[in-house]
Amino acid sequence: MACFDSCQCLGERGQRSILYSILKNDNQPNQHSQGRARLAVPQQQACSCGSKKKVVLRSPQTTCKAASAALLKTLKFVKNVLCFRELPVEDQLQLVRNSWAQLLVLGMAQDLIDFETMETPELSMLQNILTSGQGRQETAHGRSGQGVSLTDVQGIKMFLNKCWGLDISTKEYAYLKGAILFNPDIAELRCQSYIQALQGEAHQALNEYVQVTHRRDATRFTKLFIALSMLRSINANVVAGLFFKPVIGTVSMNELLLEMFY
Repeated sequence: MACFDSCQCLGERGQRSILYSILKNDNQPNQHSQGRARLAVPQQQACSCGSKKKVVLRSPQTTCKAASAALLKTLKFVKNVLCFRELPVEDQLQLVRNSWAQLLVLGMAQDLIDFETMETPELSMLQNILTSGQGRQETAHGRSGQGVSLTDVQGIKMFLNKCWGLDISTKEYAYLKGAILFNPDIAELRCQSYIQALQGEAHQALNEYVQVTHRRDATRFTKLFIALSMLRSINANVVAGLFFKPVIGTVSMNELLLEMFY
């Protein structure tokens, strides 16, 4: 295919393209795995009534700053992946727009960025009685635009705890990032088959690495794949609403991504 010819990634490097290009640019020591031993974190169960509850960050200034720094680091990683740079610009933008949130949460797990939330305040019964007409509609509209679903936030927290409990290494994080970044299921990709091959390489490289480094744990790859499934279920709008809306307000996340990426 033309995509394979133009991208150069499947030349002599062949099957090692993603192995070397990703690890070359993500070989910094994992702070957590080198700094101290990690204990398994008990999994949180999502609350059945959480879909109705809205939450916001308890410390938005601190958490949003950490998330912004993690996003910059994530985009820098993406730009330094050789096979990504050799894709058409249109495909690069599509991949970034569709994977930035999941890559960010994965980066938060790697950098040990945790956060706390609190429920958004509700009007008291007296305030509801006293509020009427247009003022009431504006107040209700303002409340509905604040916060994100508690259930969605619990999903993010469960994924972070899953990663910390597995004590994922730097190389494993790199392969997981490749599997998320090169998503062939995005519509209108020019090099869809090539991107699918890159994702397959990431999965294969992860499996081979796990077989060598975790010989006594035959279920290690399966556990990491389950973590990937959890990550793919995280909604980008939730991530944007939780970590960036307090800072950028009504600014489009796509505009922010373009500004940060280029």
